[in-house]
Amino acid sequence: MKSDAEHFIKQYLKELNENNAAIFAGAGLSVPAGYVNWKNLLQPLAEELNIDIEREHDLVSLAQYHLNANGRHRLNQQLLDEIGVSKEVTPNHKILARLPISTYWTTNYDKLIERSLEEAEKIPDVKYTNNQLATTKKKRNAIVYKMHGDIDHPDSAVLTKDDYERYAIKHGPYINALSGDLISKTFLFIGFSFTDPNLDYVMSRIRIHFEEHQRQHYCIFKRCEESDYKTIDDFNHAKIKQELVIKDLERFRVKTLLVDKYSEITDILKKIETSYRCNTIFFSGSAHEFGNWEQKKVENFVSRLGEILIDKQFKISSGIGLGIGNALITGAIKSIYSKHGGNIADYLTMRPFPQYIDDPILRDKTWEKYRYDVIGYAGISLFFMGNKLENGKVVAAEGVKKEFEIAEKLGLLLLPIGASGYMAEQLWKTVMANIDNYYPNATDEFIDAIKALGESVDDPDKLISKVIKAIELTSS
Repeated sequence: MKSDAEHFIKQYLKELNENNAAIFAGAGLSVPAGYVNWKNLLQPLAEELNIDIEREHDLVSLAQYHLNANGRHRLNQQLLDEIGVSKEVTPNHKILARLPISTYWTTNYDKLIERSLEEAEKIPDVKYTNNQLATTKKKRNAIVYKMHGDIDHPDSAVLTKDDYERYAIKHGPYINALSGDLISKTFLFIGFSFTDPNLDYVMSRIRIHFEEHQRQHYCIFKRCEESDYKTIDDFNHAKIKQELVIKDLERFRVKTLLVDKYSEITDILKKIETSYRCNTIFFSGSAHEFGNWEQKKVENFVSRLGEILIDKQFKISSGIGLGIGNALITGAIKSIYSKHGGNIADYLTMRPFPQYIDDPILRDKTWEKYRYDVIGYAGISLFFMGNKLENGKVVAAEGVKKEFEIAEKLGLLLLPIGASGYMAEQLWKTVMANIDNYYPNATDEFIDAIKALGESVDDPDKLISKVIKAIELTSS
């Protein structure tokens, strides 16, 4: 991945981790779902006016011309015909919804953002009227500001010159809310062309007030390519115009990332999600017996591991496995209290399994849902020991194997600590036997680090440096 993209990913990840990230979505985000862009939306209306839309750049005025000639009904119907049909959410929508972003702004009328959030099991609070700004949806964890309206109410959608001219008066609270977010959050503008007068109005006033102290924002553009245009003159014009727009956006502290293909945007978003999730480690394991090691030494090792992971700014997600889970949590909490202000929820996701479910079918279903829930927070998974007492006999824990399988399905990076024996050893052997499948792009250094996790040691403390090395190579 190019250095510009890597720099953007690094900076945006920082904002995600500090809960400062926001999204501003334009029509380009919804086009891959099958919705039209502004030009295609207005093309039938332009034909009715005998105007060649390819020669028309002021689309807001074009919508106004049609309103002047025909009234609002035809515009409303065109919106319903093109955007009122439900479409499937795109991969980009899904990734953005899964990220820890709570603020979404859009000029789109469609419902893809809120639907993608619901599919990600979030509760979006959607706002497209002034009155909705004054109410709060219960248990919301994302706000979607649809500043130009919603397709369910096409008559009040911001579309014509009249609508834009009246916006500051009729929708002043949205200008205030957007101004506040642009000042306090780091936005990624995606699928947006920066031709919207309302956003220009807001950003211009922020620039005047804050001058060189504006917050840094980002946008992604596809680089102009000659093959995208009918003539070389059209291409040269578009290329120069793009360069000028990029330079002008610097006035508003909007840094532009150029990509060669739209698919690269998805690749960048995937890298952001993977990198963010790799900051959280899922720990799976259980122990009724402790093999060749003393129980106290195992507990000390697990506790120390939990402490070091938090020290290194990792988060931990765990179901608190039998015999070792409490030691892991103890070490983690020790570090949180001593070095991170005692904010446990910021570093730990603890989900002990409900034990008192008599119905075995219901219990299995409940535990599976719990496993998906707790594993889904993470990007890296550790597997340690994994044994239990069953009918008076110590056996490998099938629950740890199930968690391995779920982690694999969810795309986590898998690190079984084979030296700890039991199920973890079986899983380590499985990974080593299929290393090219589990890690197709692994370096020799990383493969050596995985191998080292299976090498026998007489003291579990000797595993700490090996585990940390594997994790850091995985998350780098």
